[in-house]
Amino acid sequence: MDRLDQYFGVHGTALALRSQRMQILASNIANAATPGFKARDINFQALLAGEQQNGAARLVTTNAAHLRHSTSHSGGQDELLYRQPVEASLDGNTVELATEQLQFAETAIRYRSTLGLLGARMRELSAAMKGE
Repeated sequence: MDRLDQYFGVHGTALALRSQRMQILASNIANAATPGFKARDINFQALLAGEQQNGAARLVTTNAAHLRHSTSHSGGQDELLYRQPVEASLDGNTVELATEQLQFAETAIRYRSTLGLLGARMRELSAAMKGE
């Protein structure tokens, strides 16, 4: 299994983190009209770097004005951050729909790209096993 991890590199971890991020962003979008809902996100780069360094994700914020650490730990979701809105809403909701949609679209494109890279690796591995 260790050789497969080496062969696929960081792409498997990246795919899992991107999938997690799309779920979080989709939840933000779904709750755009929910009073008091706080938009959440993960710091993809920091989590991926943590996975690469020691196999355990570590959270690092790059700009305190954009994201801050979550103080609640819901089901092992320590890596979740609250997104800081550009404009505060009167009902306490921090979801900015345009921002969330943009982040979701970008993450989906990167997800498909990573999936394509993994697919190419699988085809290479399959061809090698067949002796082609």
